Amino acid sequence: MGRRADFLAANRGKRAPMPGFVLLVRERGDGDPAMRFGITVTKKIGGAVIRNRMKRRFRVLARELLPTDGIAGADHVLIGRDGGIERDFSLLRTELQKALRKVMRPAPDGETPRRGRGGRA
Repeated sequence: MGRRADFLAANRGKRAPMPGFVLLVRERGDGDPAMRFGITVTKKIGGAVIRNRMKRRFRVLARELLPTDGIAGADHVLIGRDGGIERDFSLLRTELQKALRKVMRPAPDGETPRRGRGGRA
């Protein structure tokens, strides 16, 4: 994934917030079984060194877990959170596995829950 439109589309999918990151997953529905993943870490998290370190950790996790635990034909986006860089790597791995299981469960009424427009301050 590299285009902004792909990231915005993933934002309309399922989300699994965890202490170190937020996982967004959206099935593309284009018939292509390939799993794609993207990573976003904002400047709010820290300088370039911190952001790049966090992205490297996320890349390793995604390459390790997505082939077995990911959803075929879906876009997966990891959004870095403030505490993500200090978290133990094995804890991040466990949280990503938990997040992937969470997004694989169907919503109670079969639909993706809609988020409100208010957001958090």
